[in-house]
Amino acid sequence: MNTTDDAPEARFAQPFSPLPENTFDGLALAKILLRATPAGALATLTRDAGYPFASLTSVATDCDGAPLLLISGLAHHTKNLRADARGSLLLAEGGKGDPLAHPRLTVVGRLAPTSDPRARARFLRRHPKAALYADFPDFSFWRLEPEAAHLNGGFARAADYPGDAMLADVASAADLFAAEESLLDEINALPRERRGGWARAAGADPALNWRATGLDSEGLDLAAPQLTARLAFSRPALSPASWREALAEAQNSVPASG
Repeated sequence: MNTTDDAPEARFAQPFSPLPENTFDGLALAKILLRATPAGALATLTRDAGYPFASLTSVATDCDGAPLLLISGLAHHTKNLRADARGSLLLAEGGKGDPLAHPRLTVVGRLAPTSDPRARARFLRRHPKAALYADFPDFSFWRLEPEAAHLNGGFARAADYPGDAMLADVASAADLFAAEESLLDEINALPRERRGGWARAAGADPALNWRATGLDSEGLDLAAPQLTARLAFSRPALSPASWREALAEAQNSVPASG
């Protein structure tokens, strides 16, 4: 892959400068946006003039939280990335009313193709219909390595984070990720009402038919028709046993309705 001719020191320069008196702790919100937002605006740099070029793309996350994309080599954004790997991804919660009143997260970094089977599996669990074209010759999976992130959580609720702050511990959770498929199968085999309880704990409508699409040391990803949700844990869980405990704690921490 071609790279830019930036000076070496510029490659690792912090794209965002932390706010001098920023007391809002939005890291948990930023991670929820990262894990739960199924589509975002991908901005790349045009090959000819270097202008920002934004396009809409489906998004999933790797085990550590790094964004995963499935993009076509025929698309302008892919051609741009092959010439200059730098890019950014805007993830917005959306909702009723003023769109600027809802939280959004911008992640910047460098993107590269990945052939990791786990990345493929995680993306297709989040976007099962993408299996129809995932094996087309011009399509490939890409991973964004976060270098920095900016959260706008609403009025006076902004924060900047280094890229590694957005990522979960992977090295210490090898046993958990080895059991990911079996744990997800176990969850999805449970009654709909049980899965709805986890959705409710995540702030979503428990009446919908939710399925588990991914897990990691910090929580559980859920999806229903046209919707996604993220159940975040209060503490990291690095083994299958501790993950089950953290899942139960997350659900029990929400008072029963009615």
